[in-house]
Amino acid sequence: MGFCPFFFGVNKKMLNKRADKLELLRIAEAVALEKSIDKELIISSMETGIAKAAKSKFGQDNEIKVLINRSSGDIEIFRKLVISENPENANIEIKLEDAINLNEINKDKKVGDEVLQPLPSFDFGRIAAQTAKQVINTNVREAEREKQYSDFIDKKDTILSGIVKRLEFGNVIVDLGRTEAIIQKNELIPRENIKPGDRIKAYCQDVRRETRGQQIFLSRAHNKFMEKLFFQEVPEIYDGLIEIRSSSRDPGSRAKICVKAVDTSLDPVGACVGMRGSRVQAVVNELQGEKIDIVNWSEDPAILVSNALSPAEVQRVNVDTERKKLDVILTEENLSKAIGRRGQNVRLATKLLNFEINIMTDQEDSERRQLDFKEKTDNFVKNLELDETLGQLLVAEGFSTIDDIKDTTSENLIKIEGIEEDTAKALIERAKEFYEKDQEDISQRIKDLGLADDLINLKGLTPGMLVTLGEQKILNLQDFSDLASDELTGGIDVVKGERVKIQGYLEDFALSKIEADELIMSAREIIYKD
Repeated sequence: MGFCPFFFGVNKKMLNKRADKLELLRIAEAVALEKSIDKELIISSMETGIAKAAKSKFGQDNEIKVLINRSSGDIEIFRKLVISENPENANIEIKLEDAINLNEINKDKKVGDEVLQPLPSFDFGRIAAQTAKQVINTNVREAEREKQYSDFIDKKDTILSGIVKRLEFGNVIVDLGRTEAIIQKNELIPRENIKPGDRIKAYCQDVRRETRGQQIFLSRAHNKFMEKLFFQEVPEIYDGLIEIRSSSRDPGSRAKICVKAVDTSLDPVGACVGMRGSRVQAVVNELQGEKIDIVNWSEDPAILVSNALSPAEVQRVNVDTERKKLDVILTEENLSKAIGRRGQNVRLATKLLNFEINIMTDQEDSERRQLDFKEKTDNFVKNLELDETLGQLLVAEGFSTIDDIKDTTSENLIKIEGIEEDTAKALIERAKEFYEKDQEDISQRIKDLGLADDLINLKGLTPGMLVTLGEQKILNLQDFSDLASDELTGGIDVVKGERVKIQGYLEDFALSKIEADELIMSAREIIYKD
């Protein structure tokens, strides 16, 4: 710090000498300019530092107050005393009459009030000077960090540019001019070669008040970094004529960005690509060659997923808006294109749309539908004691579960050709009887499996789900919170180039990936809170 020599250069001199007083003010002003902080704060820090040093001289029991005249540099040192009827400690208490004798201005004081007793100036010893220096350094550092926070909090969610100063344990320290920022190792683009002295751009994702270490956290792997680069490169986005609706990235490899034209006369994809690809290429270069798919936005999820899975050609899409689930059907030759290398294409599309995407061929879709139809029919035939024809008729008319029949009315069933009033009433009655017995069996099964109350009480898990989890030895909330959503819902994985079906614990309950994520997060929040 620029002011530190003061404490060592004059520690053999009296503080109230004129030269020292002027030097004190000059140092305060120089440090304030250097650090871009208030001069008043520097002087206040000096007062605190000198007060702490004075305690070494006059005793730690004393409460010392130091005043530095902001114009002349005069330093006054006082002991704070409290007026008491019967003082027990002369270092902190004083009688009323002694306080009045001390200074005429104390004549209006009363018991309990505070007065200041002047103390003589003193020579700074080495230890006292070091103590004062430490206090002032600490206060100035805190002020410097607060100034840094105030200057950069408004720059959050923007792109900042700086010079790479050094590398620390895989993290990159960036000089922003007035301060430093950090790009943590996991926020870098994989395999990019960064060296000290390089000029670098990054997205400011957070500015925090930290007692130690960096306060400004940058990222080159964040989705927003790519979005902000397009914001800089595409004037139509900057002017608000084109909106960025969403984006997803596999940093350093591939990315997708979804754009929508506010001005319908514009081609949003063409505008983002630019003349001969100049605009998108500028972004690609900054992202170390990351391949970027620019997707045209649509309010229709079926059209949007078809755009997002390009270059694969989609035959049809089954949309489940309530569960945010899309079944995408395409030909065998388009299957690998839609999935992408190691599932990358469909994974990025899933993040882009915030929908669960299930890729399948036409044959797989047909087989799935047939299997689903047979399972529902068998359920009605077995549990409601129906013949197969009636069971198939109910499924064909949209009844999927026994609950659907239990909750419907005779009037609705009579509308189905071949079902009369007596049959309709009998179906509903059988469904209600089955439901009641099933609930009793499930309750007993949950008890026998030994499921913990915290898991039983988790909102969103049905009794049937609890039984299935118990059979898989998932017996309490901690067990459940350790799961991944794919373990609940199942899915398709690509192993050595082949698609492998993963069976989920709760796959039979038509649980979507989003619902599974929400259940798992709810469990983790409860455990973390506790």
